[in-house]
Amino acid sequence: MSVVALEPYSFPAKDVRENFPAPLLYIGWEDHLLFCAPFCLPLPPDMPFGAIAAAVLPGIYGYHPDFAKIDWSTVQWFKSGQPWSPDPARSLAENGLKHKDAIRFRAPGLTGIKGSFS
Repeated sequence: MSVVALEPYSFPAKDVRENFPAPLLYIGWEDHLLFCAPFCLPLPPDMPFGAIAAAVLPGIYGYHPDFAKIDWSTVQWFKSGQPWSPDPARSLAENGLKHKDAIRFRAPGLTGIKGSFS
């Protein structure tokens, strides 16, 4: 839905990087309807990308019954909707992630609780 401003609509943006403790990163899990939207997390740009799967995602997705079944070596990553191959040893910044980027992952063979997404 578009918005038509009747008066000048000029003000500083509130969601700029400087207003958060770390750059925001949106992370979503494809094919899992238990989560209606990606999570938005402040993550330090020098954090290794591999720490997302090891230290971040268990805290937000770990209670899903499929999470323990993920084979991280086969996970498909997407950045802004496009296939993407991040280097787990490099930092978030070195992988090209910046404030308010969106990434998603798909775990082949896992399509929701008891295959509910398929």
